[in-house]
Amino acid sequence: MKIALIGYGKMGRMIEEIALSRGHEIVCIIDIDNQQDFDSPQFRSADVAIEFTAPHVAYDNYLRAFRHNVKVVSGSTGWFSEHGDEVRRMCTEGGQTLFWSSNFSLGVTIFRAVNRYLAGIMNQFDSYRPTLEEVHHIHKLDHPSGTAITLAEELVNEVDRLSAWKFGQLTQPDGTLEGTTDVPADQLRIDSIRRGEVPGIHSITWNSEADEITITHSAHNRRGFALGAVLAAEYTAQHTGLLTMSDLFHF
Repeated sequence: MKIALIGYGKMGRMIEEIALSRGHEIVCIIDIDNQQDFDSPQFRSADVAIEFTAPHVAYDNYLRAFRHNVKVVSGSTGWFSEHGDEVRRMCTEGGQTLFWSSNFSLGVTIFRAVNRYLAGIMNQFDSYRPTLEEVHHIHKLDHPSGTAITLAEELVNEVDRLSAWKFGQLTQPDGTLEGTTDVPADQLRIDSIRRGEVPGIHSITWNSEADEITITHSAHNRRGFALGAVLAAEYTAQHTGLLTMSDLFHF
């Protein structure tokens, strides 16, 4: 498979390493200083482009790839609320293909399934109130994380006494606190912490007067995300439309 990389930071380099180890070819690498290569023959020859950049440029990257009918696998977050409807239309009516996930880790995909299952059980017990916390490295621009939002939306869908999720409190790298922990009882609070080089920790806690139950996924490094992105690219090369991890893994 011929792969183009959009974004060549730590994730891009790890994706390159794993893709090559699985016998794929990297035909084009696009970063901030060679945007003109979106129109190159090398980019147009790609079966799939894997995109890990920033929230403010991800949508434009999709448009540039779609202009050449190149399928895209993307892990960029923070763009969906503004451009989600248009991207969905392009993939359902316009013939384009995007495999998008807030997190490509197999472990996180399993964790999401556990979260949905536990939420279904806890829907029966009103004495427990859930909260969600995510911890990431200091370079992460958006908060809450896309993975936290995905987990929150799935949890809200399962629990009748919750109407929505709401961002709560941000702990900055220097310990400064922003926001509040005081949210309505019918809303799921998401707190964010930014420290060090943490790849990603997501915890969901169900608290009652008697006890609490917590489930946590903690990434040791970015390798799981990178492998998942390559597996998604292999799947995307053979499929079309708007794709997610639920298409790749059925559990």
